[in-house]
Amino acid sequence: MRQYRIAVVPGDGIGKEVVPEGLRLLAAVEAKLGGFRCEPTHFPWGSDYYRSHGVMMPEDGNETLRPFSAILFGAVGDPELPDHLTLWGLRLKICQGFDQYANVRPTRIFPGVPSPLANRGPGDIDWVIVRENTEGEYSGAGGRVHTGLPIEVAMETSVFTRVGVERVMRFAFRLAQSRPRRHLTVITKSNAQRHGMVMWDQIAREVAGEFPDVTVRKLLVDAATTVMVQDPRSLDTIVATNLHADVLSDLAGALAGSLGIAPTANLNPERVFPSMFEPIHGSAFDIAGKGVANPIATFWTVAMMLEHLGEKPAADAVMAAIERVCREGKHLPRDIGGKAGTKEVTDAVISALG
Repeated sequence: MRQYRIAVVPGDGIGKEVVPEGLRLLAAVEAKLGGFRCEPTHFPWGSDYYRSHGVMMPEDGNETLRPFSAILFGAVGDPELPDHLTLWGLRLKICQGFDQYANVRPTRIFPGVPSPLANRGPGDIDWVIVRENTEGEYSGAGGRVHTGLPIEVAMETSVFTRVGVERVMRFAFRLAQSRPRRHLTVITKSNAQRHGMVMWDQIAREVAGEFPDVTVRKLLVDAATTVMVQDPRSLDTIVATNLHADVLSDLAGALAGSLGIAPTANLNPERVFPSMFEPIHGSAFDIAGKGVANPIATFWTVAMMLEHLGEKPAADAVMAAIERVCREGKHLPRDIGGKAGTKEVTDAVISALG
């Protein structure tokens, strides 16, 4: 039997509610298909851990995670703690420490899920956004001086390296090449950012020469928001910088019905380090503890993790079960028009496996 060690970090807020449901679904698909087993190991890292230990995760946390096959992550963020402290102390520490440079965020409208876009449904949105995940605007370079004085200065420096841009571009082109339309949209802002983004565009053109079967389109990031709303069918695979893809993927999730159905994979494509899989929605403290959080994003995340591990039939079974529950519409969570609670949605998806 194929065995996988899964590091489980539920984190904060609704992460502690949806991750256990994801593990329940994972156990159910294991039992149904057979042939593999995922062994979860839980780590209580996050804001509560910070309150007890003064850090979001131990200093040697990445070394602890390194032997695992994959990491299943819930959410990070707490209204009582500064956001930069929680994000850099946990999620970004893992992403950068494990060189998870390709962040993959698929989006599509499921049957039975209403989109806020008029007269749009399944097939109108079917995108994959590739986000450069370790440098760019979130490189961490910069600082503050003369803090608290009238002459205080804060500098946040975007960092674009040739190796960083080339590798994420090649990843995005290969992904576009694997999809039926073979179409890639490169997001830029080189009209205003004349150094890093001009290099981004240049490298995109260079890498495009290696993939003559992929059609390439360039869009300024502000124009891309308009196209996503007015002409969603014109988009397929999208590649963007750390900041731009972060913003656009939230818009994408909302246009598909809710952030509660949007997954994320933080990939180290060379598999030197474990990759990390997480729902996109964050800790959502406004609904935490109420039993109403939408677990579908976590289920899709579990499917992405299974496919990364080589268990594609199991991943396909999870996705088919999600689509069946959405299509039937009897057990939808509240954020997409239903009345079902978190556990009820899980029960329905597990039943749909059969």
